[in-house]
Amino acid sequence: MLRMPSCLLKLTRVVLSHKPWALFILIFVLVSFAYTKLYWGIWEDPKSRDLTYGLSADVSCAHYVPSPLNIAGGPSPSTGNVFFVETSEQTTPSYLFSCSVESAARTHPTSRVVVLMKGLAKGNASLPNHWAFSLLSCFPNVEIRPLDFPELFSGTPLAQWYLQPQRHQEPHFIHVLSDACRIVLMWKFGGIYLDTDFIVLKNLQNLTNALGIQDDQELNGAFLSFKPKHKFMELCMQDFVQNYNGWIWGHQGPDLLTRVFKKWCSLRTIQSVRCKGVSALAPEVVYPIPWQDWRKLFEAVSALELHQLLKNTYAVHIWNKLSHGTKLEIPSQALLAQLYSQFCPATYAKMKLD
Repeated sequence: MLRMPSCLLKLTRVVLSHKPWALFILIFVLVSFAYTKLYWGIWEDPKSRDLTYGLSADVSCAHYVPSPLNIAGGPSPSTGNVFFVETSEQTTPSYLFSCSVESAARTHPTSRVVVLMKGLAKGNASLPNHWAFSLLSCFPNVEIRPLDFPELFSGTPLAQWYLQPQRHQEPHFIHVLSDACRIVLMWKFGGIYLDTDFIVLKNLQNLTNALGIQDDQELNGAFLSFKPKHKFMELCMQDFVQNYNGWIWGHQGPDLLTRVFKKWCSLRTIQSVRCKGVSALAPEVVYPIPWQDWRKLFEAVSALELHQLLKNTYAVHIWNKLSHGTKLEIPSQALLAQLYSQFCPATYAKMKLD
């Protein structure tokens, strides 16, 4: 029950002892006081005032996060960072985006999982009001930051490339920007880079100086793991600028990595091999479902089939460019639904609620 302050009690006694018109003043003061209290949220739950980003009513960190992760403060863990990049203005993450980050956070509890987003205003201390940001804020090792291209590219061959305005009019520029960001991040900081359409099954830290084979003709940069200032990434940056063509899909991404790796290893064709300290991982490691077979993600599989399929797999690429318009039944025995359920249970719970 709301208590009237002592100053208002004194005012009441004074008003009642004078002319009746003064009663109107008292009522006005009382209504103004109550409105002010309500407006500034003094009657709200005190715990909610401690949150930087208000959690949605259906997000319970205690339920979703199995145990506290003691990584706050101090330098980055020696195991390195896990990076995700969003080069569009998008600030309403999808279920798959949320699952990618959550699965990486769960499988890398001693690493910082850094999400860089172009759509976040630099210097703004708060995140947009969206369930995915609330959910991911439950994980202490997840950091969501604005993506500043000039700052990221500074000190690299890509700095001048980015400042050329005609580049920004190219048809695949957002994707080319993503290709640029990942190789610069690996060269500058090292660690692990993942596209936001991966579901991570196991810790990836022992896959050092590595990238994955997409098929028998090409490598893919959706997963990269390198130590900082690695010569291979330096060559990738040089090739990016020297052989630039933003009008051909993939020329600055998978094609670039394939070109550089063939030169690095003196190969004519792509094969699972380790040479000069860099590994081309077999397809089942991070691309167990070939892009041509992406529909298998939506087909039902038994628990045994799932185990056999993913026995040697560290992460599953979902090929969102191809699969994003396909309806996924939740819950179901579909391969993708089972991956959500097992490796990003918080996101999966939200999907079931919706």
